[in-house]
Amino acid sequence: MKYGHLIWVNLTRNKRRTILTALSVAAALFLFVALRSVNTTLNDAREVGSESRMVTRNAISIVFQLPEAYYGWLSSLPGVRRVTWGNWFHGIYRGNPRDFFASFGVDVDSYFEVYPELVVPEDQKQAFMRERTAAMVGTGLMERYGWRLGQTINLTSMIYSPVTEWPFTIRAVYTPLPGWTDEAFYFHYDYLSEMTEWAQPGWYVLQLDDSSHAATVAATIDEHYKNSRFATRTETERAFQTGMVSMYGNVGFLMNAVGLAVFFAILLVAANTMMMAARERTSEVAVLKTLGFSDRLLFGLVIAEAAAITLAGGLLGVFGAKLLFEGTGFQGAGFLPGFAVKMSTAGLGMLIALLLGLFSGLVPAWQAARLPVAHTLRRVV
Repeated sequence: MKYGHLIWVNLTRNKRRTILTALSVAAALFLFVALRSVNTTLNDAREVGSESRMVTRNAISIVFQLPEAYYGWLSSLPGVRRVTWGNWFHGIYRGNPRDFFASFGVDVDSYFEVYPELVVPEDQKQAFMRERTAAMVGTGLMERYGWRLGQTINLTSMIYSPVTEWPFTIRAVYTPLPGWTDEAFYFHYDYLSEMTEWAQPGWYVLQLDDSSHAATVAATIDEHYKNSRFATRTETERAFQTGMVSMYGNVGFLMNAVGLAVFFAILLVAANTMMMAARERTSEVAVLKTLGFSDRLLFGLVIAEAAAITLAGGLLGVFGAKLLFEGTGFQGAGFLPGFAVKMSTAGLGMLIALLLGLFSGLVPAWQAARLPVAHTLRRVV
């Protein structure tokens, strides 16, 4: 780093401008990393799910329910080992819409059979299954509200009797599966059915004997209910997850468009900063040339100065985002399970920071290298 001190002196000549530019880059890359992490999390969600599990829902939309009577026929299908079902409760805590999390009424007798990989201590599992008003809560949700085992809490539902408080006693805490949220709330479907006359299963989950039979089973179910009042759509759990992600719209395009806009905006900010700094040091560059500094060396010094500013901002923005999201356990209220800033995203962010430095310093570096010495020195007193 023979010329490191010279670069440092130039950077600290106008500390306020350098710091503000670096913070602008940091803010932009923080936003870029956050948006891209949303995109990667949603893409990962498409891969969550087993090919040997299938989901049967209403053909119109998942918000429409299916009759309980479907359970018996679905269970009798060749190739189907087990069937369970669930219902979206849309519960909120303390009557505050901001205290919202994913909540489901499930058939507890069959749910653990269909999802054997769900990690719950056996004694808690049995306590949850025995009690009608029991709830099973994710570890993240327990930490978020400071709940404890055995505590009774009240939820209100935005779908079922929104003015009624539903008491639940926390009897089990589950550890999430890979890609699952740890901020979900499960309770007995029977409790929901008793409290509300018109509750029906929102979807059925089928455990198959062999995943290779998935297409045949799906076609059989959908054909059977094709002309019924409650037509169905059956697909693998992975395809179902992909469909749920697609409900967000073309998120990838939106995130990439915003990221591109951020890149160009900060490129202009950084380029303007370097142009101002170069204009202020025109005479100094001429003196350096008379001292033997080559055009190539001056070009490199200006580029290095610009890269130092953007890389410093990049480190702050990229790894600040990683530490913040990992430290807070952010999951988007349960809609972005497994949300994290991947190292590939962090690496891309730092690459963008480097490119910002190179491009923003390109014009002032070229001007410094091409500066006519004799003409410039006439203005030096």
